[in-house]
Amino acid sequence: MKRVQYHSYGGPETMKLEDFQLRTPGKGEVAVKVKFTAINPIDWKVRDGYLKMMTGKTFPRAMGSDFSGTVISVGAGVTRFKPGDAVFGMAQIKDGGALGEAVVAPETFLAKKPEAISFEDAACLATPGVTAWNGLVDKAGLKADQRVFINGCTGAGGESAVQIARMLGASVSGSCSAGATQRALDLGLQPVFDYGKTDLSTIKDRFDVVYDTAATMTVATGFNLLRKGGVFLDINPTPAKFLRSLLSRRLKPIVCSPRADILDGLASAAAQGKLRLPIGEVVPLNDAIQLVTVLERGRRLPGKGLVAMT
Repeated sequence: MKRVQYHSYGGPETMKLEDFQLRTPGKGEVAVKVKFTAINPIDWKVRDGYLKMMTGKTFPRAMGSDFSGTVISVGAGVTRFKPGDAVFGMAQIKDGGALGEAVVAPETFLAKKPEAISFEDAACLATPGVTAWNGLVDKAGLKADQRVFINGCTGAGGESAVQIARMLGASVSGSCSAGATQRALDLGLQPVFDYGKTDLSTIKDRFDVVYDTAATMTVATGFNLLRKGGVFLDINPTPAKFLRSLLSRRLKPIVCSPRADILDGLASAAAQGKLRLPIGEVVPLNDAIQLVTVLERGRRLPGKGLVAMT
């Protein structure tokens, strides 16, 4: 079997497509034959060494987080899945490995793929959907009829947050590029602001939840958009922000934290047609390194970049 891996932290030049032997799943783990892998910025951030305190110094390290596929085998204690089940989910950051022909992941990082959605669509859901859920549900406790502002509303994380917020009964406004305005309107946002022309700190409306899914909004601007009692969800956590959040209930730094109930909730929403992310490009595994590289260097796609294993 083959996967994309690297032998030292660094830039795109460290990635190689190499043979590997899939390990046997341990207690609470599931081995999956991958059909599609979705590319996320966290993939190259981990490779760059951004999280080396967590990922350690053992090499080679495998690339990739989000995937869909079919269960090959399960480890001791696994009760939610059996060989042959169609699933989607994510690999642990400390392990990676989704950008390959097979991967081992915790049982709690997976959900069964609904028959109503394709393997391609399922591969897109995990990181954007879980992060949106962590913010809106876990941290903000979003309720029906509340108002939400989403900065970066047409990125994968932003679109997931928009759809989950609307599913919960909230009204949603947001910001995006001028070229994505129609997409935002189609998603049901009203009003939509062009962040290239609008100083977001001058917006007069106030919101119960402000979610910066683009990681470009200052805390001061986020706070300025809040109603009394509102919360600012910050997808770009730093030690200073975590410390500040201890002193202010309005600031909620967000770290993607998957759970079985969240992934099952995403599966249900997708099956009902309430959650879907657009796909921008699909390439074979042999072209995966090139796709990761151009996305890392700033190429924009009209949807998620996927890698097909078959």
